[in-house]
Amino acid sequence: QVQLVESGGGLVQPGGSLRLSCAASGSIFSRYAMAWYRQAPGKQRELVAVITGGGSTNYADSVKGRFSISRDNAKKLVFLQMNSLKPDDTAVYYCNTEVALKAYWGQGTQVTVSS
Repeated sequence: QVQLVESGGGLVQPGGSLRLSCAASGSIFSRYAMAWYRQAPGKQRELVAVITGGGSTNYADSVKGRFSISRDNAKKLVFLQMNSLKPDDTAVYYCNTEVALKAYWGQGTQVTVSS
């Protein structure tokens, strides 16, 4: 069983920064890719960033150069550093992983970018 708990969301002005965290349970955390998704009101959930167990990363075009995903395998944490935030980044952000073909999701954390 895998549990994911996100934190770090909030209200930030355009151009500001936030750092999201995802705490994971499970004894083999380091083996699996971890991802951040987001869902804005009225839109489908979309992939933001993914990091493999070995540390390789990939990003949605809309966040490249602004967001950075990282992980601390010893502490079973995944981070999403978000810089130069825009109003279009407003969404609920979800942590995700897949273990044995089963997807796991956190409860989400709200990020609002507004002046």
